[in-house]
This record gives sequence, structure tokens and C-alpha cells, in this order.
Amino acid sequence: MENYVIEMRNITKIFPGVVANDDITLELKQGEIHALLGENGAGKSTLMSVLFGLYQPESGEIYKNGEKVTIKGPNDANRLGIGMVHQHYKLVDIFSVLDNIILGAETTKHGFLRKKEAREKVIALSEKYKLHVDVDALIEDITVGMQQRVEILKMLYRDNEILIFDEPTAVLTPQEIEELMETMRGFKEEGKSILFITHKLNEIMAVADRCTVLRKGKGIGTVNIKDTSIEELSEMMVGRKVSFVVEKQPEKIGRTILRVEDLTVASKKHKNNAIKNISFDVKSGEIVCLAGIEGNGQTEFVQALTGLEKVASGKIELNNQDITHASIRKRSKLGMSHIPEDRHKYGLILDFRLEQNLVLQRYWEPKFQKHGFIDNQSVREYAEELIEKYDVRSGEGAVTIVRSMSGGNQQKAIIAREIDRNPDLLVAFQPTRGLDVGAIEYIHKQLVGQRDEGKAVLLISLELDEVMNVSDRILVMYEGEIVGEFDPKEVTTQELGLYMAGAKRDRREKPNG
Repeated sequence: MENYVIEMRNITKIFPGVVANDDITLELKQGEIHALLGENGAGKSTLMSVLFGLYQPESGEIYKNGEKVTIKGPNDANRLGIGMVHQHYKLVDIFSVLDNIILGAETTKHGFLRKKEAREKVIALSEKYKLHVDVDALIEDITVGMQQRVEILKMLYRDNEILIFDEPTAVLTPQEIEELMETMRGFKEEGKSILFITHKLNEIMAVADRCTVLRKGKGIGTVNIKDTSIEELSEMMVGRKVSFVVEKQPEKIGRTILRVEDLTVASKKHKNNAIKNISFDVKSGEIVCLAGIEGNGQTEFVQALTGLEKVASGKIELNNQDITHASIRKRSKLGMSHIPEDRHKYGLILDFRLEQNLVLQRYWEPKFQKHGFIDNQSVREYAEELIEKYDVRSGEGAVTIVRSMSGGNQQKAIIAREIDRNPDLLVAFQPTRGLDVGAIEYIHKQLVGQRDEGKAVLLISLELDEVMNVSDRILVMYEGEIVGEFDPKEVTTQELGLYMAGAKRDRREKPNG
């Protein structure tokens, strides 16, 4: 009989209106990387939260090394050697890296913190596992990839042997993803056991030994990676064949919708400008993609474009109207929709109902008003239409509190809201980040649909596959400048990668004259 380091037997977890885990059994071997695959809302994060003690199951049992255990909270999990890196990091922004790592596991003597020993241990761990971090930096000042390293160091500092990674690559650059994969392989060689939640099938094929697939809260099966394929895994996950090719007709270019001229945006993080004198335009009937490695000015550019950040100099025109200093609402009324980079920070009000979130950009319109007040019945009916049309899944329909929804369905809600406003310009920043193949396929169809209806689409993406498959035109951004313009049919990913890394540069003054 196989010896398992962790067994989750017949786990059932119920939330209002939804059975998140329905009699699921999961077995983790010593020293293996075990992937957990499923659509958004399939119950993966819930199952791992049960193992980490964040949720208590309605029924089922957990065994460690053959002995039944009770995990009432994360402290119990840590005592059992179980650690978790959450999809949305659990870090205190105003604390230092060191303080975040030791928080809750402080070494004390006579009631006083012994930070010197903690610092030495953290530095030793970061060097051993090549997770180089500045222990004195504040969390709010470091990149997302660096924050993930802090989360990993939190687990290692607590001597965890069973490591749970919840969507660990969703917010990482390609280089950071490769580094993480190497780190995971190193953990495996040391005999640590890893549970790895992901939507990215190529990552499962690259590092996992086995994979358990969940669909709509039920366990579909566990397979050996060496005996399966990406196509088989995707079909197990969504219950149908999935197309990995974005199908689209040749573009029909129309009038200029967005014009950016000599735009400069200051940086909040350093003295240099985040965006340096960039110019380009986007026409109706095309998808233009701003490609680049994270941290090269994309965030600052989109914030300036959508009105979240001030412009230092230059000009932005939408439908031939100057919107350089316009309010966010004015940009919205002139035909701009925005799918933001961070759905929690800029896209949703998490403690509002789904129906309220779906009218955030429109509640003042006459159709949602009655005698000067919001007409809740109209809002409810509209929300139910969108939920049906865009397949937004939630436990209690329109009245679901958005915080309780899966990340993928939160993203679908934003896309439904922004596309249904019938914009002339759709700004989509990492629209498929953290989504499963079925949802990605769906969102790509929505973007192409907008383009085919004669809308202008500006896509900002870090995913090279997405850049190559969805775009009609690619602009590469490096250190706040546009360093090249390409036709995706005529450029290779290797060539794009060189421009994204700053190794090559197009010397033209303006990439789109």
C-alpha cells in the first residue's frame, strides 16, 4: 500500500448556495509535486484552504503520514509542517520583508524580540534557495515577484515540509516563472512535498509528477503527467475540447479612436519618468498589444490613459477629443472601457453585491433611476441578464457578495460590465491573468468580437502566447519607451523577447508615425 504524506478523504465543504468541495479525495506522496487543476470556481483554493485550516469541512478526514489530524487553523497547519502561499498574498504593506516573514513566529527572550537571529536565518534561507530579497525593504516598495519570494520564505522560516502554492505564477513575469519552477524542483529534491494549484497546463507538464482534476466541486480523477497530454488535461478540466488557437478574420481597419502624442508620465518610485515621450494610435477594428516585461511602465501608462494618474506632458485624444486632463467619468462617457490590472484594487468593490458592481459605471443612467433614487429592480434585472449572457458563476446570483466569488468569476463580472457598455475603446490590462483555459478562450473571443464589431482594443499583456495569438499589431515597451512595432504574423517570440529584455531596439523616432 502506498504511503502518503497527506491524505484528504471525502472532503465536503459547503458555502451558501454552492457545494465548493463535493466528497473529494486527494493523496500527496512524499517528495512529489502534485498539481491541482480545475476551472475558476472548481473548488481548488477551497480544498487547499481546508488543508491549511482556513476553512472547516462539513465532512471528511485529513491524515498526515497515516495518522488522522485535526487542523483548526493555520497555526495547527504550521505545527504539522504545512505552509501555504496564497493567490492574494497575506502581507502587511507597511512592514519590512523581515517583519512579514517572522510575523506570528517571532523568536523572543524574556519577552523581547530576537531579530538578529531571525535576520541571520532569513538571509541564510534566501541564499540557500536563491530567493534573494532585501530584508529591510518595505513590502509596498517591492515587486509582486519579490513579494511572492517573501511568502515562500515565510514557509521555509517555519520549517514547513508540505508546501501549498495557490496560483503561484498568476502575477509573475516569464523569467520569474522559470525561477519559481527551479525553486520547486529544488524543494522536491530535498524531499519536500508540493501541492501546486494552477490553470497553466504547460507549467503542470513542466514540473508536476501527478495531477488531480476538479470540475464544479467534484474530483474528476488523478493522472500521472508522463502518461497524459495538455489536450487530455484541458478536456478533463472543462468537460469539452478546448481550442488553443484564437480564430479571427483579417482585420478591417477604420478611423483612429485613440491617439497618444509625446506622452510622459512621472514615476512615483524613482526620479526618472515612468513613461518617456511615447506616441502611437489605435484604430477601430484592430487589437493593438502593448507587450513588455512587468515593471516597464505599463501600469503608469494605463493609469494615465484611464485618468487614475496625472500626465506630466503630452496629449491623449479619444474620438478626436482631448482627454489628457479629463475626469474618469468623462473618459467613460466618451467611450472608454477599462479592464484593470488589479481586479481587487481597481475593478470591484469586494463587499458590495455582484449586481451593484455590475452597474458601477452606469448607475446614474435613466434606466437605473426612479424618482432620483437607484431603481433596485432595474439593477437586479440588468445584472441577471449579464450573469446569464457572460456565464458569471456565483453562489447566490445577483446578490452574491463579490468577495466570496472565485477570481475567474470576479474577472468575468468586470469583463461583462465593461464590454456591455458598448465602448469605442476597450483597454484590457492582463484580462486573462490567473484564469483557466476555458475562461481564457472565452475572453479572447470577447476581445476579438469587440474588434470585429469595429471597436478599438488596446491589450496590455505579459503572456507571449496571448500577445502573438490575439494581437493585430504589437508595440514593445521597455523602460517606459516603445522600442519596436511588429506584425505578429512576421515576428518570432524569440525576437520579441529580445526587445522586451532591452537587448534590441528599433531606432525610429516614433513606432507608428
